[in-house]
Amino acid sequence: MTTAFGDRLASAFDAKGRLCLGIDPHAHLLLSWGLPDSADGARQFGLRAVDAAIGTVGIVKPQVAFFERFGSAGYAALEDVLAAARAAHLLVIADVKRGEIGSSMRGYASAWLTPGSPLEADAVTLNPYLGVAALNETFDVARQNGKGAFVLAATSNPEATTLQQSTTSSGTTVANDVVSWISTWNADNAAEQLGDIGIVAGATLELSTFGIDTNTAFDPILPVLAPGFGFQGARVGDASRIYGQLSPGVIVSESRSILSAGPDDIARVALQRATEVRESFV
Repeated sequence: MTTAFGDRLASAFDAKGRLCLGIDPHAHLLLSWGLPDSADGARQFGLRAVDAAIGTVGIVKPQVAFFERFGSAGYAALEDVLAAARAAHLLVIADVKRGEIGSSMRGYASAWLTPGSPLEADAVTLNPYLGVAALNETFDVARQNGKGAFVLAATSNPEATTLQQSTTSSGTTVANDVVSWISTWNADNAAEQLGDIGIVAGATLELSTFGIDTNTAFDPILPVLAPGFGFQGARVGDASRIYGQLSPGVIVSESRSILSAGPDDIARVALQRATEVRESFV
């Protein structure tokens, strides 16, 4: 029987805590690591990041864009990184931000959420702004395969504010409608403590301005992929204030604050940050 993504996420929380190491081979990071700005450099960077995570971090999140920029060679590098991370029993969130309809979305779901696919991950990030309901089939594919997804709800880029804070015909914000839709889907489809589908909500935001209620708990718990800690300025000690009743599902996502330590120090910094995050969520 396939283990549900929510159950595997809960196990990762219990075993290693809530830190998610982003794997983002920016050109300037490749240079600072002494690696070429190429697909091979991205491969080496990603594999070293995976090595640093093993035994310390339970979740990693490769940013697909920084591999995709090298074309087919970049995707081959990404496949190696994804395979290495999953072989090490890390939970892998592919940061792809896909959002489509119909057969196109089924294609993306097949690529990223099908067991045995070269790009197989444990979860993906999704863009809901062609309609959250357009993602339902992807949610079903995820559920059937023991996979998960994180849907953009409240993001820190200023260009998104007008859309995400807009009021819908139902009288709530667009961001809140995303949260409500997903929490309802989890309630209808998930029996575990943690839902299989979560949201992306930035740690540098005042979520109430997006119409997101942090004073109400969700059942099952809503997973929250939370970028913005570390390099972007949010403090993990403030997580309970930022997320309130959403805190039980929060995944603390950090990339540059750890990756900037370089290849010789990344394991030490990852361990330090993982410990700080674990202590903040006791």
